[in-house]
Formats: sequence, C-alpha cells, structure tokens
Amino acid sequence: MAAANRKNPQRVKSSESLYSLREFLAEFPDDETCLEYLWRERHSPDGTHAHCPKCDQEREFKRYATKQQRQSWTCVGCGHHIHPTAGTIFAKSSRPLTEWFYAMFLVSSSRCGIAAKQLERELGCNYKTAWRMLNRVRNVLMEQEDSPLFGHVEADETYVGGKPRAWPKTSRADKLAKKVTVAAAVQRKGGVRASVVPTSQAASVRTMVESFILPGSIVYTDESHIYNDHGFRTRYGHRTIKHHAKIYVSGETHTQTIEGFFALVKNGIRGTHHSVSRGWLQGYLNEYVWKWNRRRDDEAMFRQLLASAAGV
Repeated sequence: MAAANRKNPQRVKSSESLYSLREFLAEFPDDETCLEYLWRERHSPDGTHAHCPKCDQEREFKRYATKQQRQSWTCVGCGHHIHPTAGTIFAKSSRPLTEWFYAMFLVSSSRCGIAAKQLERELGCNYKTAWRMLNRVRNVLMEQEDSPLFGHVEADETYVGGKPRAWPKTSRADKLAKKVTVAAAVQRKGGVRASVVPTSQAASVRTMVESFILPGSIVYTDESHIYNDHGFRTRYGHRTIKHHAKIYVSGETHTQTIEGFFALVKNGIRGTHHSVSRGWLQGYLNEYVWKWNRRRDDEAMFRQLLASAAGV
C-alpha cells in the first residue's frame, strides 16, 4: 500500500466521519464564500440570475462594493437589494459567517454537544455571543418535527436535575418538584420525540406521551402508574415490562431503546454542560433528538444543518 501524502491527506474509508474538518476548511475558507453559498442556495442557483420581488420577474443581479459593506446583491433593472442572510439565524449578526458555520460544524460533529464556554474559547468571542449562537441553532435549526410515531413504540419519562441525596429528607413529590420532568417516545427502527413536561403529574406526562404516538400503535412502557389508565390502554396496544421484578427484556417487550436515549441525554448534559436550567432544557433535548434521528443517515449532519439554515 502506498504511503500517505502529508501534503494531501484524505479521509480514510474506515473513518465514521462523513465530513471532516479539513473538508470544511477547504469548502468555507472565508466569509465571502459562506455568503456566496447562501446566495446560491436561497436565491440564485447560477449565481447571477434570481427572481426580483420588485420587478416580479427573473432578473440579473450583481454584487457591488459599497462603503457600508452591504452584504447584498442588486437587481440591475430596478436596483432592489436582496440580502442572503435576511430571515435566517445569521441576520443582524456582527459575527462572521465562517464562525456561524464553524459553530454548526462543531454541534453536528460532536456526539454529546458543544458547551458555550468551549465555543467562546474556539471563536474568541464573549460568552453571551457563543451561547446565543448555540441557542439559535438548537431552537431554530434543530426544532423537532411534529410527525407522530407509530407501529412499535417505547415510551418513558425521566427527571433531569440534581441528585436527591444532596437534599434534606423530604417526600418523593418534593424531590421531583426540584427536577425537570421529561417525557419521550421512540419508534423502533424510527425516530424519537422528547419534550419537557410542565409538571410531574401523571396526567401531564401521559398527555405529552399520547401527543407523540398515533392511536392504534403498540406501546411498550415500564409498570409506572402513569400508564395505568383506562383511556391509555384503550387507545394503544399496551405492553408492560416489570422492572421492579428485575425483568428488563421479555421477548419484544422492553424499554431499552428509550432508556438508551435518556442515557445519552443525561451523560451529555452531565459531561458537557454540567447543568441546564428548566427554561432552556427543551433546546438541548431538540439537539439530542435531531442527532438521534439522523445518526444513520448517509448524508453528513453538517450538510443537513446547513441546508436547514439556508432554508429558514
């Protein structure tokens, strides 16, 4: 086998990466290249002609240098300006597009996410800027789809927050009140949905789970009283696994898949972010759901995230 060329390294076939850092730097080396990408993706596939909303027809557009450093293309017929960043998460941002694109690359390529403090160090910006960039990516580009789950679906709930042993001896209800309740459901060989529940009451959790799943589906849960409801059992084909009896798998009846998703979320928050407030937890759930649903795609996650950014 021929020796590798240090001056022209290639992504090896055994690598799980679909899009490497070197490929990213080669494709988007500067701000102008990123702006050109948005222009072509959003308005002008050939880079010259686009639909002018003022002329209401296909016209030629040119990019002119201005003292204001305007990031726009101008219609040669009427002078109308089109800004490629308008209506996107990049609008009215003073940070270079290369930094936005790099932030999206880091988010899409990291298994457990990227902390705002780490992005701050990477970009040399302040913490508020780094946090806002990541927040926009999670809550706009990674917003969960509302398509229902069907077929064989696992459902469960979990509680995100501090460890109960650090608190005074109180009732279970008081301990759960200090945590954030999260309900989730995963379709076997399919996608996952997850959401913060306003309260830990059984009816609230059950209502959230039912909003994820089509009636008539077969739902697998543990023996929690939350799902011990007549309406729930008549709406779905309900299968229960008895964890209290130390039974975790019985044929097709188990909740291993959804528990694996919860483990990924909790380990990511604990290891990368350390703590997440109730008000912003949904955005982090969006990120983990988005990655889970695309983990087996043939297209790189960065490509999909970039296409969402251009389409917003």
